[in-house]
Amino acid sequence: MTDLLSKIKEKTANIAVIGLGYVGLPLAVDFAKAGFHVVGIDKNQARANAVDNGRNYIGDVSDDDLKTVTKNGRLTGTTDFSVLQQTDAICICVPTPLSKTKDPDVSFILHATDAVHQHLRSQQLICLESTTYPGTTHELVLPRLSRTGLTVGKDFFLSFSPERIDPGNAHFKLKNTPKVIGGTTPACLKLSEALYGNIVDHVIPVSSTEAAEMVKLLENTFRSVNIGLVNEMAIMAQKLGLDVWEVIHAASTKPYGFMPFYPGPGLGGHCIPVDPHYLAWKLKTLNYKARFIEMAGEINAAMPQYVVDLIVGGVESE
Repeated sequence: MTDLLSKIKEKTANIAVIGLGYVGLPLAVDFAKAGFHVVGIDKNQARANAVDNGRNYIGDVSDDDLKTVTKNGRLTGTTDFSVLQQTDAICICVPTPLSKTKDPDVSFILHATDAVHQHLRSQQLICLESTTYPGTTHELVLPRLSRTGLTVGKDFFLSFSPERIDPGNAHFKLKNTPKVIGGTTPACLKLSEALYGNIVDHVIPVSSTEAAEMVKLLENTFRSVNIGLVNEMAIMAQKLGLDVWEVIHAASTKPYGFMPFYPGPGLGGHCIPVDPHYLAWKLKTLNYKARFIEMAGEINAAMPQYVVDLIVGGVESE
């Protein structure tokens, strides 16, 4: 551990980022800007080639930053997972969609983990960033990596740090958004804090990988439930002949105890429509029904049709 920690502090550690989407590419660029040598790995050949040639395709990444770190050799792109053998830290930033039955699809995490397992060596740090249900890191990732015979916390190190990327946000970027981290062991946490401390202003350690996984789901469930609440409020206001926007604006003048959310034609984005269902699924395995999540999901899923009906009704009344 001492040698790996020294490499991280001295920025001589080689870093791999698996998944070059809206989470992985900004992470790879920021590590490269901080002075590390980074390799971005993606199964999509076009993405890997674009990164390798400094061609940007993510809005939150500066064109100039990407060109600079690729031109100076700090960042390369590839589809070849064998390069993992030469890396000291590996960040997994792959998608976690839902199946048609709204069950978690962790196949991307498992494929990435299996690739890491094939090339795992002593004194490597693996950080999972993909949003998932509490227990994924400990129950799925750790057993696969342990098949090598290496011991976590001694031979290799494993943590979970949920991504907090908000695409298009002009104020909060990776650097000034606090980074939550949970380690499988204290040594795993210490190394992960040191690694991410090079690119973020504030690192927030929590007691376990499960706690870190739950943090992300709480954040997005909070948003989903409150969006569901305000969407239902819009329906109730319409039936009462009230302007919901006026009501929200007036309620927002309260200086404490209220946070405004706004109604819309359903949920968009990568996280809010998906992540709460990961938590609801996990609780079903424990014979518990996540009622707020399910109710918010029903309301939000019905909003597109509600908005269409309002529009059609407005047109017909003209």
